[in-house]
Amino acid sequence: MRFLIVGPGAMGCLFAAHLKRSGTDVALMDHNSERAYFLNSNGIKLTEKDKDNVFNIKIPVVTGRPEFNPDVILVCVKANQTKAVSRTIKNWITTDTAVLTLQNGLGNMEVLESVFKTNIVLGGITSEGATLKGPGCVFHAGRGQTVIGPKVRNRLLVKDIVSVFNDAGFDTTAADNIVDLMWGKLVVNAAINPLTAITGLKNGALLDHEGTKILMERVIFEVMKIVTAKGIDLPYSDPVGHVQDVCRATGSNISSMLQDVLKRRLTEIDYINGAIVKEAEALDIDTPVNRALTLFVKIIEKGYLKNDLS
Repeated sequence: MRFLIVGPGAMGCLFAAHLKRSGTDVALMDHNSERAYFLNSNGIKLTEKDKDNVFNIKIPVVTGRPEFNPDVILVCVKANQTKAVSRTIKNWITTDTAVLTLQNGLGNMEVLESVFKTNIVLGGITSEGATLKGPGCVFHAGRGQTVIGPKVRNRLLVKDIVSVFNDAGFDTTAADNIVDLMWGKLVVNAAINPLTAITGLKNGALLDHEGTKILMERVIFEVMKIVTAKGIDLPYSDPVGHVQDVCRATGSNISSMLQDVLKRRLTEIDYINGAIVKEAEALDIDTPVNRALTLFVKIIEKGYLKNDLS
């Protein structure tokens, strides 16, 4: 299979590096021509968690259409870039191409389905942990499961993608209840990401402070009211316990939202806690903690983005 991975961030570089090392045809797409030149010249530096395994992998990086017709386009850009990216790649899609999102937050599948035929769009979640230390320098901070689907849309293609991912070292399965699984990940992201972005704490340290533990529980409580109203079946029975387990398992991780704040970039807050607020409003449910966390992160963004533009 041939993969085009859109977005050379932490997750894009991680999947590109492992797929390439396993012998898969893969290219990266970057909108930044200077960075693309740098990555083509220097390759992707992959450091595994034990830090004894460091690999330098050469992967072609394009700023436009790749030289080959991809079988799978793996979308790894920030949620606020999904619509623009989908319009860019629309004319490259063949009837046999799959578009797979492993992005955070709500709404990415819906955006892709509004541009492409629904039957070629696949969603997914991954618990792989990755931190981008610099352009093309990715630290594989922790391993986890990856799930894609719904497999009912194209069972053979989904089966092939699962096989390729597993061959590349990613623990991958397929499922039909991908929306439920996405909500399951959303609960985790909503409870962890904004609190790390605001406090500067790593994931595990959130459990060291009574205040952040209480706020995590309140976020989860609000989301669960939406989950119940929508009939979502989460992949775990104890949301608070699950989020705390994730904090412990990824204790040394710097969340993606904190990485964005540290690098003075737009975060995905509008597609995580902000999306929760919108879902709640449509159901006439009050979510004051999620609303407050969204506003706090946006205040932080406004502060450094204003300074960068002044």
